Amino acid sequence: MTTTVPLLKIVVAGDGNVGKTSLIRQYCEGRFEQSRVATIGVDFQTKTVQIKGHTIKLSIWDMAGQIHFQSVRTGLYRGSRTAALVHDVTNPESLAHLQGWYEEIIAVVPQQRFLVVGNKIDLLPDYDPSEAKKFAASIQAPYLTTSASSSAGVQKMFLGMAYLALKR
Repeated sequence: MTTTVPLLKIVVAGDGNVGKTSLIRQYCEGRFEQSRVATIGVDFQTKTVQIKGHTIKLSIWDMAGQIHFQSVRTGLYRGSRTAALVHDVTNPESLAHLQGWYEEIIAVVPQQRFLVVGNKIDLLPDYDPSEAKKFAASIQAPYLTTSASSSAGVQKMFLGMAYLALKR
């Protein structure tokens, strides 16, 4: 008898160039590419993980960050169990835009669970996360920092998303 592994859809969202694709590649493939071409529309990968004694398969959806893909993105949020809102710690504007990303997703998935992620921490070691933590608290989401290039915090990010997806 074969047991079915549940497939849970999770979304990684945020402005272009914050490192969403790099985070996903680091987690799924264990590699980092310095230069990248922008994601067109959406891309996704899958990864099977063990969380709290359960085997689950994550379907990780990488949303294009450019504004002209907004109409494409909205329908793609359906069925997702959790979303990471990613900002670049070296770009304060990307943090300011997370409220819009939150609203875009919550309009489609009202019960969505979120994780707020500050990426590229390796480029700004003295980063002060107080504003980002304030935003995360305002949407009742955990906050953590990552570096796609060094892989710091990347596993914690995706396992945290898996845990939130499983809880929902």
